[in-house]
Amino acid sequence: MAMTSEELYSLLIPLGDERLIVPRSCVAEVVRYTPTAAVAEDDGWIRDTVTWRDREVPVLSFEALLDYPIPAVGGRTRVVVFNPLNSADCPAYGVLAQGFPQMVRVNSEVVQPDLSYQAADDSPVICRITMLSETALIPDLEILEPRIAEAVAVS
Repeated sequence: MAMTSEELYSLLIPLGDERLIVPRSCVAEVVRYTPTAAVAEDDGWIRDTVTWRDREVPVLSFEALLDYPIPAVGGRTRVVVFNPLNSADCPAYGVLAQGFPQMVRVNSEVVQPDLSYQAADDSPVICRITMLSETALIPDLEILEPRIAEAVAVS
């Protein structure tokens, strides 16, 4: 009898020099990004807000969270709007993407952990994986979302 592996539909979100991979169910929508006039170069990891479904949504740079260089905004820059895991504490939020996310099917046959990557204890990244010829970071939304909720409450 042939065994079938479980597959998870996921999105590969292009960042500057990395990619994030998240389950498709975490993402509400991908929208075009037009920076507001109030955006400054040194605003930290919450870079801006966008209006999405008649509400203001904080937009963050994952690169800034990881202390990586922040890529310039271009014509292909998008905002990937996430459904929060715990909507009572964290609002919907967006992550800047340097292009269109790509839908992929992930299963245990094509994914391997990248043992060369070590995330810090308080990092918003669980690990890096290798899929065929690509690598991707798995974000830790359980660490990230309380940070977003706290930052939004302060502003």
